Amino acid sequence: MNLAMLSFWHVHAKDYAKEALDHPETLITAVWDEYEERGRSEAQKWGAEYIDSIDDLLRRDTIDGVVVTSPTNMHKDLIIKAAKAGKHIFTEKVLAATEEEALEIIETVKQEGVKLFVSLPRVYDGYTKAIQDILASGEIGDITQSRVRLAHDGAIADWLPHHFYDVETCQGGALIDLGCHPVYLTRLFQGMPQRISAQFGYMTGKEVEDQAVVTFQYGSGSYGIIETGFVNPHSPFTIELHGTKGSVLYRADEGHLLLNTGNGFEKVSIPADRPSPFNQWVEHVKHNKRTDENIALALDLTVLMEASYRSVQQESEVAIIS
Repeated sequence: MNLAMLSFWHVHAKDYAKEALDHPETLITAVWDEYEERGRSEAQKWGAEYIDSIDDLLRRDTIDGVVVTSPTNMHKDLIIKAAKAGKHIFTEKVLAATEEEALEIIETVKQEGVKLFVSLPRVYDGYTKAIQDILASGEIGDITQSRVRLAHDGAIADWLPHHFYDVETCQGGALIDLGCHPVYLTRLFQGMPQRISAQFGYMTGKEVEDQAVVTFQYGSGSYGIIETGFVNPHSPFTIELHGTKGSVLYRADEGHLLLNTGNGFEKVSIPADRPSPFNQWVEHVKHNKRTDENIALALDLTVLMEASYRSVQQESEVAIIS
């Protein structure tokens, strides 16, 4: 597959470019960027041609797919343009900032028959599969509470690019970026909530939130807590699931998955990670496989993000309409 990188705006753009370079069946042959100087520089680094017109790039029959790592507010236009040009699409999360935009993207992709895959990497990590197996077994009973926390120090150590604090291009701050991971994991473990309540913090005085807490409320009476932030230098990625019969805990810094069903916490084996989202996308294109599961979760992520931001704006709970 000959691929084009559409923008190096996102911090993970270079990671995906490296994956493409390392993959035996993909090549980066073209780069477009909304910021020409950056685009030309990156094209030179990756041995690709810089094309200053997105329309010219998408008209090229030699390009099979695109990697979208542009500002979030450009996702809809770029992905729809690429789909209508017959290009397969791999994109950084979120798919879009609103459900309306996400549905328009999904409908266009369906009509054009191209493969869309959204990067939701922690879905495919081994600990996630192990936790899903524990939940399916009924070992911890009915879930009463969950907590997923992911944070780093990007805003206080000043290693995040400054454009990550621009509300127009990002469509949000810590939650819509880093917070995507605990949000989609909570959705994966517990399903879609009935109501959402969110609170934001602005420790560094940025235009966007630098930390956030979101609570999912379920009809059963259970709830999920999502925590994220850019102002925490020593906060390990943590998953807690508590049920009527037991609890399961995971901390990335320790690397252990622990299960307690009444006899104390014991280690549970963690299977190997599944292929990365990028590698899965390539396989889906190669074998003409549907990407329904990934797209459904990406759509739910957008719905939950939109509701969370609306909760803060309205200073109230927001109902999730199924």
